[in-house]
Amino acid sequence: MDFRIGLLGRVLAFAITLFILAYMIFSESGVFSISLFIILAVAQLVFLVRYADSSFKKVRMFLDNIKLSNYSTVYPVKFDGTEIDDLHIEFNAILAKLKEDQLEKEANYHYFRTVFQHLSIGLITFEEDGSIQILNTAAKRMLNIQLLNNIDEIAKVNKELHHAIHHLRTGGSELIKIAHPDGIMQLSVYVIELVLRDSKFKLVSLQNIQSELEEKEMEAWQNLVRVLTHEIMNSIAPISSLAATIGEDLSSKAKGKESVSAEELEDYQMGISTIEKRSEGLINFVSDFRSLAHIPTPKFTAIKIADLFERIQLLFQNQLDQEQVTMGIVIQPKDLLLFADCSLIEQVMINLTQNAIHAVKDTESRQVKLSAYIDENGKIIIEVNDNGKGIEEEALSKIFIPFFTTKKSGSGIGLSLSKQIMRRHKGNIQVKSEWGKGTTFKLIFNA
Repeated sequence: MDFRIGLLGRVLAFAITLFILAYMIFSESGVFSISLFIILAVAQLVFLVRYADSSFKKVRMFLDNIKLSNYSTVYPVKFDGTEIDDLHIEFNAILAKLKEDQLEKEANYHYFRTVFQHLSIGLITFEEDGSIQILNTAAKRMLNIQLLNNIDEIAKVNKELHHAIHHLRTGGSELIKIAHPDGIMQLSVYVIELVLRDSKFKLVSLQNIQSELEEKEMEAWQNLVRVLTHEIMNSIAPISSLAATIGEDLSSKAKGKESVSAEELEDYQMGISTIEKRSEGLINFVSDFRSLAHIPTPKFTAIKIADLFERIQLLFQNQLDQEQVTMGIVIQPKDLLLFADCSLIEQVMINLTQNAIHAVKDTESRQVKLSAYIDENGKIIIEVNDNGKGIEEEALSKIFIPFFTTKKSGSGIGLSLSKQIMRRHKGNIQVKSEWGKGTTFKLIFNA
């Protein structure tokens, strides 16, 4: 029977009983008859309430099971076509679906947790109060720990790592060197702040890049040795050859007690002068190398970029006029300030501007542009752009190597020196060049 029909029938029967009771009272029927109908009305009311309440109790029980995530309850079904049967069938179907969803979520959770634990990258998640949520096996191995209850306990492992985890912004990274039983380990620390259900927590990734750094370091040393060998041999070979020639000639004349003519003396003098010049070149080369290896510690002050660009333009004005080069300056906002070492950054700008002017020599419309702005990540960017012929793709990967140069004249340390200065400022220098269209050097300062 449908619940609504059953309820309507009981309400109708109760109404009829009340109507008859009212009629009997007004017609002054006997006390016994009136009492009997009163008892009957009360009984019908009780049964009506129980009938209605029985369904509500089942619904309340069903909702309590959902609230407690108790999906194992099974409501009996007699298949007698009653409304209770229909209700139980619906309840069982809903609970079965919820149980299936719960099992799927648990399976996904265990799957991702297993993947999380087996990643080669160390991962740590912790809440605002520092309590650890997840610490995977790779992180335990890198930090040489078995248990971590609070993120502040990392200070016992390495204070620099503890400071980086707490102070890095979202998306920020830092290279930390820590001691490990297997040797010194270089960790790249990356931090992300997340919000889940109004709860803030941090995800920290730790990646051991020691082997990659050693490989890059070895490659850098090989490139440096190759360039040094090339430059030194270019200077020493003619010196050695010329010295040997003069020495043999003088020795031969000394044995034969021959006199030296004015013409021969002039040749010897020219040879000695050549040796002197090549020796000076070698000394200057070593001096450049020493300057590259001894960059002073930056003294940070507030620099108004507009003033910096004005000084650069004034410094190169005569050269710009002579070579008919147009220099453009764009600063957004105009009062943009940079916190850096003024003399070192000015040196970088001089190197880049000089390169830009040299790059546009063979261009009809010679243009160099200095620009500064703040990017979408809040970093201050300075760009030096030229419309020269550009840099060949093969040379792009080598231009920051010490003593490598594409110019006929030049020491090849300007860009390498600029890169080191930017590293001292915790920044970076990037280059983008397209053959036949020009080159842009970008200085990136972390605000």
